[in-house]
Amino acid sequence: MKAQRPTIVVHGGAGEWRRERHEAGIAGVEKAAQSGFDILKQDGTALSAVESSVMSMEDNEVFNAGLGSSLTYDKQVEMEASIMDGGTLSAGAVGLVRKVRHPVHLARLVMEKTDHIFLVGKSAERLAKIFKLEERDPTTKLRERYWRELRGKISRGNLTYLRRLDELLKSHPSFFDFDTVGAVAVDKEGNVAAATSTGGISLKIPGRIGDSPLVGCGTYADNEAGACSATGIGEIAIKLVVTKSTCDLMRQGLPPQSAAENIIREVNRRVHDAAKHMGLIAIDSQGRIGASHNSMHMCWAYMTPKTRKPRAFLKAKIIQKPA
Repeated sequence: MKAQRPTIVVHGGAGEWRRERHEAGIAGVEKAAQSGFDILKQDGTALSAVESSVMSMEDNEVFNAGLGSSLTYDKQVEMEASIMDGGTLSAGAVGLVRKVRHPVHLARLVMEKTDHIFLVGKSAERLAKIFKLEERDPTTKLRERYWRELRGKISRGNLTYLRRLDELLKSHPSFFDFDTVGAVAVDKEGNVAAATSTGGISLKIPGRIGDSPLVGCGTYADNEAGACSATGIGEIAIKLVVTKSTCDLMRQGLPPQSAAENIIREVNRRVHDAAKHMGLIAIDSQGRIGASHNSMHMCWAYMTPKTRKPRAFLKAKIIQKPA
């Protein structure tokens, strides 16, 4: 895409989207992109734009973030989020959050109001209370139904969930939620930012932390390179540091689309089982964008000064072969 700014790109998650969620997913990413772009066109910062877009998706139960987050093996919610400013390299992240309405906003508070980057559990919840952040129960009937269906599939035998993940993905891919949400943006000044939020993988072991709150894995932004947000299986994103790797390729001169595609090819080359769903959205300081994944779907949208409304899709460039 021809470079232009300001521009925003959002994703609502990579994986196999059930048909019952297609329409709502498309509408959700359109709304999120519009929310962020409204801030950009009023000369707001890329940081505020990505926060607004992700907050919009955290309020939409069709996505696995905030309201509607996936449930852990013991039927709890443990949310994660991060945000990063490409101009200053400042970042904030939270994990194991249970009742905060907008985990991404709490992540921004960690960045701006503390000397730290990453807070989890009770400490993160305590910070939310200090700043009077709104709380809510993020569990929905839809996620409870998914939990019952998937729990029934893995309740037989003595093998644990993660040891059977590959086998289950081959036979029941639609039962799993990897639908992390995220956004990347560039403002009129050329500053980039990224944010990511998730409820985590379905039936995860309580206490598990994925890639979404980890700088360089689920989220990364640097004005000298670009910004990237990841979605998919967090353990893979952590091992390959996918968002920092994508930005490193942009730093070397690759456009965001080529950078995202190359990293998805690297995932395909290095991971040899079915459990390798991964998707990336990326942007550079010129306003060029990229989106790629190796899964059946990735719900995503973008908006630029030349689009009268967000353009939304259930697929981007699908890469199924290794480098």
